[in-house]
This record gives sequence, C-alpha cells and structure tokens, in this order.
Amino acid sequence: MSHASRTAPRICPLCEATCGLTLTIEGTTVTGARGDRDDIFSRGFICPKGASFGGLDADPDRLRVPLVRGDDGELREATWGEAFDLIAARIPDLVQAHGPQAVGVVLGNPNVHTMAGSLYPPLLLGALRTRNVFTASTLDQMPKHVSSGLLFGDAHAIPVPDLDRTDHLLLIGANPLESNGSLCTAPDFPGRLKALRRRGGTLTVIDPRRTRTARLADRHVAIRPGADALLLAALAHTLIDEKLADPGPLAEHLVGLDELAAALADFTPDTVAADCDVDADTITAIARELAAAPTAAVYGRIGSCTVEHGTLASWLVDVLNILTGNLDRPGGALFPLSATARAPRAAEPGTRHAAPGKGFALGRWSSRVSGHPEAKGELPIAALAEEIDTPGEGRIRALVVIAANPVLSAPDGDRLDAALADGLDFMVSVDPYLNETSRRADVVLPPPPPSQSAHFDFAFNSFAVHNQVRYTRAAVPLEAGRMDESEIHARLILAVSGMHGAPPSAVDDLAVDTALTRAGAPKELAAGLTGESGPERRLDLMLRLGPYGLTLERLLAHPHGIDLGPLKPRLTEVLRTRSGRVELLPEPIAADLPRLRRALGDRPAPLVLVGRRHLRSNNSWMHNVGSLTGGSNVCTLQIHPDDAARLGLADGDTARIESSGGGIEAPAEITDTVRSGVVSLPHGWGHSRPGTRLSVAAAHPGANVNQLLDGTLLDPLSGTAVLNAIAVSVTPAR
Repeated sequence: MSHASRTAPRICPLCEATCGLTLTIEGTTVTGARGDRDDIFSRGFICPKGASFGGLDADPDRLRVPLVRGDDGELREATWGEAFDLIAARIPDLVQAHGPQAVGVVLGNPNVHTMAGSLYPPLLLGALRTRNVFTASTLDQMPKHVSSGLLFGDAHAIPVPDLDRTDHLLLIGANPLESNGSLCTAPDFPGRLKALRRRGGTLTVIDPRRTRTARLADRHVAIRPGADALLLAALAHTLIDEKLADPGPLAEHLVGLDELAAALADFTPDTVAADCDVDADTITAIARELAAAPTAAVYGRIGSCTVEHGTLASWLVDVLNILTGNLDRPGGALFPLSATARAPRAAEPGTRHAAPGKGFALGRWSSRVSGHPEAKGELPIAALAEEIDTPGEGRIRALVVIAANPVLSAPDGDRLDAALADGLDFMVSVDPYLNETSRRADVVLPPPPPSQSAHFDFAFNSFAVHNQVRYTRAAVPLEAGRMDESEIHARLILAVSGMHGAPPSAVDDLAVDTALTRAGAPKELAAGLTGESGPERRLDLMLRLGPYGLTLERLLAHPHGIDLGPLKPRLTEVLRTRSGRVELLPEPIAADLPRLRRALGDRPAPLVLVGRRHLRSNNSWMHNVGSLTGGSNVCTLQIHPDDAARLGLADGDTARIESSGGGIEAPAEITDTVRSGVVSLPHGWGHSRPGTRLSVAAAHPGANVNQLLDGTLLDPLSGTAVLNAIAVSVTPAR
C-alpha cells in the first residue's frame, strides 16, 4: 500500500547546532531530511548527521518495548506496567533500608537534546533526594560552568562569541567545523567563520592538530597539549604588562583587577614559551592582535577543558575577554537571553550595578570514597565505579541511568562494567538501545524515535549566538506500544517516590505549581495554559513567565521560529556574585594558580594523547547509523610521520597504546595534521562488549580510548576527567 508523501518541520536533535530540518514522510516513515530554508536560525544549513535523521529514526536496533531482567538473569521483553511495577517495588525499598544516598543517578549528553531530558531529571533528583549525581559534564564542560560560577555568580551564565559581528576570533581547543560548536549554538558554524574572513576579520586557532578549522585560520598555533592555561595566562600577562588591558565600561563592574595582575606576574611569554612549545614572540603578537582588534572574542572548548588545568583555562578565556573590553559587548562575548530564561535581575536600587546575589559555592559535599568535592551539585563521573564497588555505609546500591553510556564514555570502563554487573542491587536505564551500559540494567525503558517526539531546546537556546525561539511537535504519531518520553520520565518519578499508579499529569501539575510559586505568579495562571500535553503546558508557562512574554500558541503559529534579535549587553542582569561585581580573582582560582606555576618547567612526556571530533558522530550514541560509518568517521590512531618512523609503524599497522589505565589497539593513521609528540584517538568507540544490540556499531567497534585512563587524574576544581594530554606509550602490536 502506497502512502502520499508529505513534509514536516523538525529541529535536529543530533548536536548543539539545533538546525531546522524539513522531513519527508511517507505514511509514518521518515524517508528524507533536508535543511529548512525558512528556519529563522539555520537558514537551510544541514550536516551529515541531520541528513541521516531518517536512518537513525528507523534504526531496527532501537528498542520498542521495555526489557526486564528475569529470574534466570536474562533480559526479556515486558509490558510498561511490569517495568514500572518492578521499579516501584525495588527502589523505594532500597531507599527505606539504606537511605537516599544508596541511589545514584547518571545523566548523559543526549538528555539536553530532548524536551523530556531537560524537563524531568531535576524532578527525579528532587524525588530521590540523593547527592550521588553524575553527568557527562565532568567529561566535557564542567570547567566552564565552574569558572562562570566563580566569575559571575551563576554557573549557567556562559558568554558566547558574537560570531556574526566580531572582527577577531581566537579559538583554543575547539574544532567547530567538525563538532558544529559546543556551548556556542551556531548553525552553519563553517559559514559563519568564512563570513568572518570575508568581512576582513581574523581567525586564530590554537590546537595541536591541524584540524579543518585550523586550516581555515589566518594563524594556526600548534600548542603542546595541556599547556592551554599557561598560554592564556601569558596572553593576559602581556595585556597587563604592556598596558594594553582596557576593560572600558566593564571597569565599574569589576573587582580584583590589581590582584589579578599580581597573580599572573610569573606567567610571562618567555617563561611559558618552552612549556607551550610556542615562541614568546608569537604569544606577544597574539596578545597585541587581540588588543588592537576593533572587537574580539576568545572561545575555548573541550580541548582546553578536559586537561589538568581545565577550570583555569576556562577562567582565563573570560579574563581575556574582560581585559580587552570585549565581554558583554557586541562583536565580543555576550550572554544570550532565551525565551524561557528566568526574568532578568534588576540593578541595585539607585545604581547601574547588579544587586548582590547568593554567589556560587564549590565543595558543599564530597564523594564518599575519595572525597571529591561536588561542583554544581554533581560528583565526578570518574568516581562512579568506586562509589559502587567500595564496601561501606553509603555505598551506591541502585542506579538510574538516563541517556548515558559511561562504560564507554568514562575512564576505566572495565572497572565500571564490573561494578554495574556485580555491585548493584538494582539498575534502571532509560535508553533507546541495549548498549554497553544499559545491558547491565534490570529494567530498560526505551523512548520513541525523534520523529515521534516534540522538540524544544531549553539548554541550547541559552548558548545561542542569536536570540530566537523554535518549537516543533512530533512529525509522526506515536507508534502503537510505545510510550512518549515525557510519560516515561513522569512514571519513573512516580515509581521511585512512592506515588506509583498516580497519573503522569500529577508530575507536570506539581511542576507548574512550583514554577508559579517561585515566580510569585498567581496560581490562576495555570488554568489558562494551553497545550496538548503536560510538557506543552509547562513550556507555555515558561514562555509566559520568560523575558519576551511569549505563548505556546504564538510559537505554534510560527513553525520556522521567531527571531528575537541579536545578542545585547546584559551583564548586570546575569551577575549573581555576593559583591554584585565580576570577581576577577575568586579565592578557589587564586588557590589553584600555584599548581599551574608548578607546571612551569615540567619535563614533557615523549608522547601524549589527545582526542578528536568527527563531523558524522556524536560521542558514542550515533555509531549505529550505517550512513554515518566509514570515511573520516573511523577509530584510528593518528600519528605524525616522524613519530611513526621512530616507532617502526607504517600506515594501517595495528598500534598498541598503553597508559595508566590499561592498553588498547587501533590502526595507525600516519598524518602530518597532528604535531610530532602527539597522537590522537576519537572518543566514544569500543563497541565490542557482548550482550549489546548494536549491529552496525559492533561491526565497526573501534577502541575505547577511555580504557587508557584509571580515573584518578582530574581537574580538582571541577572534577572533570583529564582526557587530553595523557602520557602514553605506542608500539607496534605483536
């Protein structure tokens, strides 16, 4: 039977760019995806991931019904009722017997790519009352949250480069031509960088690899991996020492400028040059170019975050933007204002300054085993295994894992895998796949494919380079036997909180009531909310309470989005420090700087490992799409020709890589795009464990780079695992 073809708009959920798509649908099957030319943000841009939407959506390996572990130890298909009955029978009893810390929660990267993943986990954590919370942030972006919290008093106040208006962009540890951007939501990042060049702007890229982004740059600096904070400190020192620092109007909102100058006095270009493997003249030139540019923005990402001094590097990125007067300035780095943001704070009465806020605190509690301090309410995911397999009071006995695969994405997956298998009394996974982590669960709850889900970007609109708002309803109806992702989350919350059997709408009603109370809004507003579901009613409320006074009804009338205008200066609206000022040298940063000083003159390891991004991949969760395999999307060890010759490796040979956590093997790819003394492996591979249902990924398993790490090396301020600049040895495999 043939079905007439139709089209439907859909925001792409596969990376942070959030491009608008036009889906072609026959019956209930997505048969094609192209860029939506009418989308007010992406203007028709699409990348290979977006083009593969139909393949991912219809992946035959996606689970369609829940799985429950039977008495024989095997997972079997079950009804939704059976699955939630089992959760309700086990987790509340474990909490009753051992306390709320007996339950751990793991949240993965895909959570921020769905409406449900943004709306419901905070309610789940509130219901469980556990402090054992682990997320992908401590494998990625936590240093930026911590540095922003310390500087601005709000861990979510992250300025983004004003890409479309800047005259000079400095990227460090970022490769947006392949990542599509991160903590900087910008559809068609490549086109925006090319536009920068066309209008006479300058692009500087600091990266140990000659990436696609680096090849586009006016200046590429092949830094020694891990030396990001040293180089950034030297740039800041130069601006101050040569009297090039000019915060301009920012000056009245700053505290600690003199103390900052003293703290950075030791980090001269001559002092750091050898450690960075960048000559002092180049460092000085970069600083002078930043100061001389009419407008400039410094932007750092995962390569500068997942290193030993990741928080210091993230802090120094904003210090440079401040010292050059480019923070909160058009063409510099600005704070987006999303349509669902909380209302901007008013200035202190009678002044132009921000009112004092609550500030940001680190280490309010610590992990049980190693005493790692919390950051933003989270513990390092590298510590998850020891919190399960180390005996004693407070041990994690039950785990709820939502859209996460830490066996592949966290250090020492072998230990974590064993802990999940032998150390837990109960485990729940919310995941569309039976992957390397969910295969250990007692209950697996599969959300539907993206075509059957509505989409709104709560998180990424807060990092967008242009203020806008877009919402798309499900493109096809929910398939029989499936459960909407929001209902899965709501029923999970009810099951763990002793309210099993209550309608899922009770969770959304409670969320609406709480939001009205916090906003000081009349409770009668709830009756006027529109929407076909609880999540839509909650979105309608957030839009109404937001800074633009929008409604769901108005948003639905604009299927390609509403343009809310360019980013504007709004520093005083976001500041929440106790002083009401930008605190340039917060105490935790000052206390960590001696550790950076001790790194000066360190003898570098002969060979260090860095990661790399693939345009046709997103961590571990897109390796099962056949159309995205092959080409550059392969797990190879990139190695410079000089190092390969010294080690006796030829192109295509199997290399043995070893470090503190163990050893792995991968094919050698000899290339001069990686500097000598550096090798590179991509993140998210290693699909070779038994018991999964990932047929495409298992046919191209690759090697799990995180098995080289034992999980003990962390950035102390943020708890982020050190994934880059790892000392390794490489030999031909025997």
